[in-house]
Amino acid sequence: MIAPTDRYGIIAGGTWCADHNKLVDRWPGEEEQVLILDKEVRGGGPACNLAIGVKRLDPEIPVATIGLLGDDADGHILQSQAQREGLDCSRLVTLPGCRTTFTDAFASEETGRRTHLYYPGTSDLLTPDHFQFEGSRARILHLGLPGLHEKMDEPWNGDSSGWVTVLKGARAAGIKTNLEMCSLPAPRLLEVVAPCLGHLDYLIINDFEVAALSQRPIRHGEEVDLRDCLANAKDVFDRGSMELLVVHFPQGAIAMQRGADPLVTSSVAVPKEAIAGSNGAGDAFTSGILYGMHQGWRLRDALQLAHSAAAASMRHIGTTDSIERWQDCLTLAKVYGSRAELEFPA
Repeated sequence: MIAPTDRYGIIAGGTWCADHNKLVDRWPGEEEQVLILDKEVRGGGPACNLAIGVKRLDPEIPVATIGLLGDDADGHILQSQAQREGLDCSRLVTLPGCRTTFTDAFASEETGRRTHLYYPGTSDLLTPDHFQFEGSRARILHLGLPGLHEKMDEPWNGDSSGWVTVLKGARAAGIKTNLEMCSLPAPRLLEVVAPCLGHLDYLIINDFEVAALSQRPIRHGEEVDLRDCLANAKDVFDRGSMELLVVHFPQGAIAMQRGADPLVTSSVAVPKEAIAGSNGAGDAFTSGILYGMHQGWRLRDALQLAHSAAAASMRHIGTTDSIERWQDCLTLAKVYGSRAELEFPA
């Protein structure tokens, strides 16, 4: 087996999705009409966003991606984007006659919030057989999204799901693991993610997701209660194998690391006029954390980069277009400044 100190690079696997991004002036009610202010097609999903996010933070780091595309217009756009960003695309497979996974991703100019309409396409055909780690020198695997892949969500070779099979395979190969999830209804999220908690080294999620996993669900967009969020994080941390759990929310993040006190940090105060949309901000945040962990940074420094990368990403309606080198993201964050310091609950 390759020694941990000899490993270098990141693999991002799972969902490759064509985001049909649309910026609208406001989110409509049923049978109402609103104005589309901007539109584009860009890559989305964790196998795309994390891979490109890390590569933009540091173009020198090797980043591979694993996923499925259809042989269609969206698939061609995504393949070109992946190659243009310098990813290792040797395991980004195009399936003839299949429709690429796509999302109609709407961002409201009025609120900055997003709404996604999802078509599974090739994601339903992804299986653990597409993940082969023999000979890989990567240090970290970033994987997602449970609940949105028909075959991966099913039991596989005695495991409760294909996700568990892949995570176990990566760790057996000496690769550290992180799992991304999407904000499914809380019962479904718990069902598909709970079996994975014992096979993770990192878990970087939002306040809605950690509440769902702790079986104390909250509604989307609720104001974060730090005391409740910390209790939820402790519960999930104690039930999993993670060496690091990070919970992010608009105002900041809570981080828990084995053998250390919990850490709370504030997010960047991005001016409203600079925000084009929040689609992909969570992926950018995760890119910053995993890059920092990969490079051996202190946790506080990795969190600072995570907040900075998320802030940079919000300047474009796409998920990765406005992420810059990590030094430039940190500089941008200094210009914007931080939100009010969060008081850690006693």
